[in-house]
Amino acid sequence: MIELPVIQPEATPQARTKKPSWLKVKLPTGENYRSVRKLVDEHKLHTICESGNCPNMGECWGEGTATFMILGNVCTRSCSFCAVATGRPTEYDLDEPRRVAEAIQLMKVKHAVITSVNRDELKDKGAQVWADTIRETKKLNPDTTLETLIPDFKAKWDLLYLVIDEKPEVVSHNMETVERLYRKVRPQAKYERSLEQIRRTKDYGRRTKSGIMLGLGETDDEVYKIMDDLVEYGCDVLTLGQYLQPTKMHLDVLEFVHPDKFAHFKEEGLKRGFDYVESGPMVRSSYHSERHL
Repeated sequence: MIELPVIQPEATPQARTKKPSWLKVKLPTGENYRSVRKLVDEHKLHTICESGNCPNMGECWGEGTATFMILGNVCTRSCSFCAVATGRPTEYDLDEPRRVAEAIQLMKVKHAVITSVNRDELKDKGAQVWADTIRETKKLNPDTTLETLIPDFKAKWDLLYLVIDEKPEVVSHNMETVERLYRKVRPQAKYERSLEQIRRTKDYGRRTKSGIMLGLGETDDEVYKIMDDLVEYGCDVLTLGQYLQPTKMHLDVLEFVHPDKFAHFKEEGLKRGFDYVESGPMVRSSYHSERHL
């Protein structure tokens, strides 16, 4: 087991927001960034880049790419790590699939990423809009590969198959954290249910991907275990990134994990059987996603 320095945030509110040097990011600037900003606004689209306070927004938008978030920007679940607003959604836009497809066409990206909030209040959990969005995107962008970061649809597997039957090149579903912390971090999700979704997706013939956050109090052995579980259930690609507290209402950061430790976990993941591992403090599930193909 590798022993590396760990920076423990202090208990005061001011110290809690202080980050080590390796977590500093540049402010978003440049013509490409402004172009993506304009496109998102004009098409009235949501992005997880904004709703999730992603630290890589400047870099990705500066390269002309964004991760679109469908089914609104209010989630029915209340995960204690997530910056996305939670509550009862009012938005259900059947024209959204067309607008997303047109935006991807205008961006001229070779690889697009789409995610969504959870819509547990809907009978189909939003699966039909998901399927329509993939279909419209592929029809308008036949040369663009597509990654879909999907919810668990409350284990209604017919809804899962409705979505992945549209043949996105990568189907991602994030575990987010180790098994012991699930009730604390993802109170409305289930560890085994998420693993089962990945297994079914793999058995259906799709390339599978998942991601976890570090810095929530997990141990190295727990990280190794979730790696082993994911490989056993058929996960091809794994991402590991540093958890950052969105607001004081969310879980505290218990540990700023050193970049060398992330490099170690990447090696361990590859040894355990993943095809590809993206691991680093700034890594998020859609970061450099084109490389995962």
